[in-house]
Amino acid sequence: MESLQSASTVLTAMITPAVLISSCAALILSTSLRLGRVADRVRVLSDRMEEISHREIKPEHHRERLKTMFLQLDKLTSRARILQRSVVVFYISLGMFVATSIAIVIVGVSGSLYSSWLPVISGFAGACLLFYGSLTLVYESRLSLQTINAEMNFIWHLVKMHAPDELEEHVVRMRESKT
Repeated sequence: MESLQSASTVLTAMITPAVLISSCAALILSTSLRLGRVADRVRVLSDRMEEISHREIKPEHHRERLKTMFLQLDKLTSRARILQRSVVVFYISLGMFVATSIAIVIVGVSGSLYSSWLPVISGFAGACLLFYGSLTLVYESRLSLQTINAEMNFIWHLVKMHAPDELEEHVVRMRESKT
């Protein structure tokens, strides 16, 4: 009977790392998808750069477009590096939580008080890494917002230059009525 209780205690203790393993997996998946979107965006910028270099564009548009694209590429490069670092941190965290589960089994089987610190240390290290990875994603999302704002500002600049006056006045009136 006591061995059944001991097995039950070990399995119960393993639930927390299993939940954290699942959380790490979800973060790895979503971060990898974000990294893929950044790579796709860089490819689109590359295609636009090549397109711009082969056609005639008004100098003021060309310069403004190149400036916007350069700033976007700079932010995208930073985002890609941060996302790549985040994925690595989440993988290490995942490994730490798996190590925690294994350490719990070792402690449960051996019953040694001396090895009971092992799951605590590996679980704490995994949690710290998970926290750090989450903070890097917060920073990356701020860079993403800056990139989007820069693109929207450029598009608004183009629209204002080319839109008929009555359309611009209509947009201004609509904005004023919302505030």
